[in-house]
Amino acid sequence: MSVSNGKTPLVSWADRATARLVIRREDHVADRLGLIFLEGVADHDAIIERLREYLGKRVRIVKAEVGPDVIEVEVTGRRFAQEAARLADAAEELRRKGAMRNAVALFSEALELDPLNVAALRGLGTLLIKRMEYGAAFRILCRAREAGVDSAEILHDLGRIAAGMERVAAAVDYLERACELEPDNFAIRRTLADMGRKPRATVRLKAHAMHEAAWRDEGD
Repeated sequence: MSVSNGKTPLVSWADRATARLVIRREDHVADRLGLIFLEGVADHDAIIERLREYLGKRVRIVKAEVGPDVIEVEVTGRRFAQEAARLADAAEELRRKGAMRNAVALFSEALELDPLNVAALRGLGTLLIKRMEYGAAFRILCRAREAGVDSAEILHDLGRIAAGMERVAAAVDYLERACELEPDNFAIRRTLADMGRKPRATVRLKAHAMHEAAWRDEGD
């Protein structure tokens, strides 16, 4: 289902940066945005209003494609990307040096300039995990996932957060997806092992190897 804001065509915002966000059902099972995925929510205006509520006033919705598990949203807005990137780099350097409070301030400042800056979102989310502020960290890292690519690092972080909130099934799902993207990532595999799970990729590879071995034995 395609939903347009019905007001401003994209061309009139040519001086603004556009972006494509991918919002996934699995990240919003416990919040108001997740209600969009329910079969009963079909009103276009209600969908746009719910997305505006979630995304905030800093971005403008151009159109939204709503599917059963994913919402693809095209947005536009003034983004000071270069300045935000520089602040995010400086914040990351402070984080590595242990200056957590100053790092949080700079990451937050970067997001004021560009609310879709993935590096700032990821950095801030990582710091919130260290402070065990799992709810806030989860929301921030979902934004990072929506604004960027589906990376193993962010999925690993989401899995760790879900585990910290005792959402075991969700944690395993995130971690297994992360391991599928990076099967050789030791940190992800270790987190899964700590939860008593083997990566699905490993299980499939083992089954495939056993199948090939059996096939060779039959051919001998």
